[in-house]
Amino acid sequence: MLIIPAIDLRAGKCVRLVEGKLDRETVYSNDPAAVARVWQGSGARMLHLVDLDGAFAGSPRNLETIQEIIKVLNIPVQVGGGIRDLITVERLLQMGVARVILGTVAIQNPALVADACARFGSEHIVVGIDARDGKVAIEGWGLTAEKDALELADEISQMGITRVVFTDISRDGTLKGPNTEAIKKLAMSSKMKVIASGGVSTIEDIVALNELAPLGVEGVIVGKALYAGTVNIDEALALEGKKQSVSC
Repeated sequence: MLIIPAIDLRAGKCVRLVEGKLDRETVYSNDPAAVARVWQGSGARMLHLVDLDGAFAGSPRNLETIQEIIKVLNIPVQVGGGIRDLITVERLLQMGVARVILGTVAIQNPALVADACARFGSEHIVVGIDARDGKVAIEGWGLTAEKDALELADEISQMGITRVVFTDISRDGTLKGPNTEAIKKLAMSSKMKVIASGGVSTIEDIVALNELAPLGVEGVIVGKALYAGTVNIDEALALEGKKQSVSC
């Protein structure tokens, strides 16, 4: 299982929010590219970048910072946050982003997801399923749709999507532990690869998620636990097992 360090961007800084709330922000670095180099130097094989400003605004706001990060790395990155049109998808891929994560548009404009998948390939298009009490949240988690997360997973699978990032919002940035039951249910009900996100607080959490790998859980995104020091990056990466290049 792949261990993917997260870098959340707001106003060009590396930050973490609690449950996606802007008034519960902690700034960890004014130099996200330097943070990215640290995670790469530790042995991470992929990074997860989120444009928080973009998620709330509806269009990317940290493209310059994302470009700076890509320039200093030789490992792939996946990017999400406010990506809601094909022009932005293409621009990010041209910048060197390996995987583009679509969230809100999967609810508001599902045809765009299908178009992106057909045009750029399923290896480059990922859907982020962000759930609150089993229901999908959109627009920077500010709104909760009436669509069940498992229902959305089934729909996007039929569009050609082969990989999802699943986030339990109530766990994100809280260090309360991941919602392993919801992750397991999603992995078992879909044929897609699942990257788990939200709530990882200890190495034991990662071990528990690693046990779901046979079901299709291929990775876990770790954010606050790394910055708060409750998870050691070396210990986490040691759980990856056989090292191989990341397939995109």
